[in-house]
Formats: sequence, structure tokens, C-alpha cells
Amino acid sequence: MATYQNDIDTANSLIETQGQTWGVNAENVARMKAQNRFKTGLDIARYTAAIMRQDMAAYDADPTQYTQSLGCWHGFIGQQKLIAIKKHLESTKGRYLYLSGWMVAALRSEFGPLPDQSMHEKTSVAALIEELYTFLRQADARELGGYFRALDAAREAGDKAKEAEVQAQIDNFQTHVVPIIADIDAGFGNEEATYLLAKKMIEAGACCIQIENQVSDEKQCGHQDGKVTVPHADFLAKIRAVRYAFLELGVDDGVIVARTDSLGAGLTKQIAVTNEPGDLGDQYNSYLDGEYVESADDIANGDVVVKANGKLLKPSRLASGLFQFRKGSGEDRVVLDCITSLQHGADLLWIETEKPHVGQIAGMVNRIREVIPNAKLVYNNSPSFNWTLNFRQQVFDAWEAAGRDLSAYDRTNLMSAQYDDTELAVEADDKIRSFQADAAREAGIFHHLITLPTYHTAALSTDNLAKGYFGDQGMLAYVSGVQRKEIRQGIACVRHQNMAGSDMGDDHKEYFSGDAALKAAGKDNTMNQF
Repeated sequence: MATYQNDIDTANSLIETQGQTWGVNAENVARMKAQNRFKTGLDIARYTAAIMRQDMAAYDADPTQYTQSLGCWHGFIGQQKLIAIKKHLESTKGRYLYLSGWMVAALRSEFGPLPDQSMHEKTSVAALIEELYTFLRQADARELGGYFRALDAAREAGDKAKEAEVQAQIDNFQTHVVPIIADIDAGFGNEEATYLLAKKMIEAGACCIQIENQVSDEKQCGHQDGKVTVPHADFLAKIRAVRYAFLELGVDDGVIVARTDSLGAGLTKQIAVTNEPGDLGDQYNSYLDGEYVESADDIANGDVVVKANGKLLKPSRLASGLFQFRKGSGEDRVVLDCITSLQHGADLLWIETEKPHVGQIAGMVNRIREVIPNAKLVYNNSPSFNWTLNFRQQVFDAWEAAGRDLSAYDRTNLMSAQYDDTELAVEADDKIRSFQADAAREAGIFHHLITLPTYHTAALSTDNLAKGYFGDQGMLAYVSGVQRKEIRQGIACVRHQNMAGSDMGDDHKEYFSGDAALKAAGKDNTMNQF
């Protein structure tokens, strides 16, 4: 924020030459400009794209420099997350926001709660990006407003040391605005629809867009059954559409995450177009399940036949008209998807898996890196995984392979609380704790995210409050379970009037009306109790 004094000087010059009748104060002008650093969503997208590119380069040089995010379904949740990061960790470096299509569907649709199947309004995705950045910019304005009031108090007290300290805080201010990785699902239609929505998302501030290779009108959550993929040509057209949107809007270093659901997707809606043996279409078709035929006698009415692997194949087709892939071909299809996406404009990969297993992820990434050495992933540390059971079973299996005595454990019942204090459970928790660092080092994961954690935290905290408040604790449930903890943990939101902007409003009223301003922060404001 070293431009603060420059902005004061510029405003002074302007007022002297043009605004002697305006009745404005140059320092107030500079303060308002500092509190509104990002004028448009495109300003944010360009700023955060550069940050993300720097972080990607840092990870390439040192895999301990991975990045993280949590999914947020409301601007307030995103704001509080960044305020907490600055308070506890002092820096936002390497910490992003994730915009989850799952949570948009479940929590932000005008239809009400929906499954993650691209049935929600596409405009709600861009609207949430704008909302998140509105709240992050407000967090900037609120924190800077506190510094400005402290600066005035130091000047009034004649405390030069304190004035210099606060001025340094202003000059070195770190914004709450960080990159958002934004989920565009499967593009919400054809490639033109994808392009139009991508533009809206970028204009709202998105520097990074994640798109998946499912059929857009039959899209399923990555952790549900019934996923249907599209041929590579269809997916690459949408990747290009997103790139064109970035370039048209001047976000030249925008980031595209290509997600493949092929590991769990056993169906395709189309047989790919192929022009010659070995091309992408031919490779896609080579994974189709079916029967090889020798003559027309083997073909029934309505059957489809395609030449694949040098032979005539009659693909297995379901009553829905969808075609099946061969069982066990998922990992090979994932590797082909990832290599193809990186060779045609994507920057990062997302492999949706059925469990959090470093070895499984590394096995696929190592194959991809044989072709593209700097391939790296965004990985979903999904709440759809039972992390406790998965890692306890991983430890159980490792111990079994090592010949250890496991008679005290029932592998199928390891979720039970009876095991919580056992050596196996402690080792499993250690592996969960180090999972992100281990996977960043061993499996090429640049960015770790949790898609919908705040969906679960909202439900859990509400359950705890409701249980006590409507039970025998009454008001004590709120006081002991919420407010007392807020006060003792220094949660800024305990002064909710301040968080909602009342002090900023008072500042502006004073700028506009001087001594005549009717301010909210007087002695009778109950916020003074905190």
C-alpha cells in the first residue's frame, strides 16, 4: 500500500486545481481508494492469475510449495476464512478459495437443494464468484479502516512511534483477495455455452476455471454412479472455448484445470469420430466394450459396428443408448485424457478418484509425466471419502503385508470409536495429517482442496447449537458454545456490527457530513461490550 501517500498528493493537486469548491479531504480520498483497490472483476482475475502462475512455478521448483483451498458457498464464509488465515498464519500465500458446483447446486439454486447434476442456474456460478470477491474486498476495507482510525488516534495523541507503526501496517497491507478455482461443471451446454459462461465467470473475477469431461446434460457428481464421458474432441473444444474467453478479456495467463472422471465413468454417449488408425478418436473407441464380429451375420437389427484395434467391434449398448467401456480400462483412459488435455491447452489436471490413496494417484501421475514431465494436479480431498476408515484400512493392509499381529482389529469395523486410541488409529491419523504433503511430494499434487467442507461445518455447528438451545441448556448453549468462544479466541465477528460495515459507514458519514454526521458507534452501541 505504498501508493497511499502518492494518492494523497495526487488528490491534493487535483483539489487545488479543480476542486476548491468540492469540500473533500485529500487523505479521505486516498483512504477510500486504498479500501477499493480492485475496481472490477477483471482487475481481480489478472491479479490472481499472476499469483497462481507464480505459485505453479514455485511448486515445479520445490514440491513442498503446494497450495490449498476450502470450498465456500457464501461470500461471508469465504471472507471469514481469509480473515482467519491472516490472523492465525499471517499470510495468504498459497491459500485460495474453491467454488464448488456441488455447493452451488445444493445451496444456491432458486429451485432449492439440488444434486450435483448441472440442473442449477448457470448464472449462479458467476454470481457466487462476484459475491465472494465483494466480501473479500469488504474485508480489506474493514481492516484498513481500523488502521486509518488508529493512525488518527496516534496523531491526536502525538505518538510518533505509534503513528510510524500504523503507517507501516498500511503501507505493507496484504489483501484478502486470493485466487478462486471455479467449477464450470461440464460447461453447461455446447462449446458456445461454455465460452459465454466462462466469460461471465472471468468478468466476475475468476482466474482459474475447472472443467470436466462428462456429458453436460447428463453430468453427475464425481462421487456418484452413472458418469458418462465425451470423446476427446468434444472436451478439447470446450477447453479452447475457455481459453478464448480468457484471451478476449485480457487475462492472458488465466489457468484451466482439466478434470477427468474416466476412472469411475464406465459409459460414453458417443462413439468418437476417427479419421485414421491411432488418432484420438480411434484411441477413445479402442476402450469400448463389446464383441468382435466376423461377418454381417453377427450383426442384428439396430446394432452399431465400429472398426477398433484393427477389428470390427460391436460395442455394448444399453437400453439408454449409452455405450460401455471395458471394465478395468479406467486408469488407461485417465492417463490418455490427462496427456491429451495438457497437449491441447490445459494447465493443470484433476483426477477424480474413489479413495484418497497416494500410491494410486502417483501411479497415474508418473505415467502422465513420462510424456509431460511437469504435469501437476488439483486434487479433491473429498468429504465423500470416509477418511478415517480409508486410512485405518490402509494401515491395516500395510501391517498385514508386513506380517504383524492384527488379531485385535476387525478390518470391516475400523471406524468404531473403540479403536480411536489404538496404535493403528494413531498411525492412520498421522497419515491423514501428512497426506497433502506426501501427495504433493510423491504424486504431483500442486493444489489440495476440500470441495464442500463448509457445508458440513454449517450443519455440525447448527446441530450442536440447536441440541442445547432447544434442550435444557437454553441461552447457555449459545453463550458457552458460541459467544464465549468467539471472545476468547479473538473472533472478529463477535463485533458483528463492525463486521457488517457499521464503522466504515460511520467513517464515510464523517467524510461527507463532518461534525453533523449521525454515527452508529456512539457510547450506547452495545458492540462496545466486546
